[in-house]
Amino acid sequence: MKFFLDENFPKAASGMLEGMGHEVFDLRGTDREGSQDGDIFAEAQQHGAVFLTTDRDFFHTIPHLHTEHSGIIVIALRQPNRQAILEKLSWVLKRLAQGDFKSRTIQLRDRTWTANPPLDLGG
Repeated sequence: MKFFLDENFPKAASGMLEGMGHEVFDLRGTDREGSQDGDIFAEAQQHGAVFLTTDRDFFHTIPHLHTEHSGIIVIALRQPNRQAILEKLSWVLKRLAQGDFKSRTIQLRDRTWTANPPLDLGG
């Protein structure tokens, strides 16, 4: 599977995902670093990659702007840190199949999750 890291997402996710056999895209360290959110999201879609971010705006705006996309995971924690974000990412990856991400936005919070359109992730 392909994943695209937003600049606010821990870089350590790259190693974790690659270790699981996934392909990872990250703009950090390139001339596109600091691009506008819409441009970054568009690039993720060009790669056919699930977009990983901690920016809650993506959960609320993308479903209204794009009916089809490769998927978005927003990890929105009260006190985010690298370990907690990676644990949430691992949790969701264990519960979803590759096709489950297509045109779906998923928001993971401290104790809850929401998917649009709805999805049963279990406990």
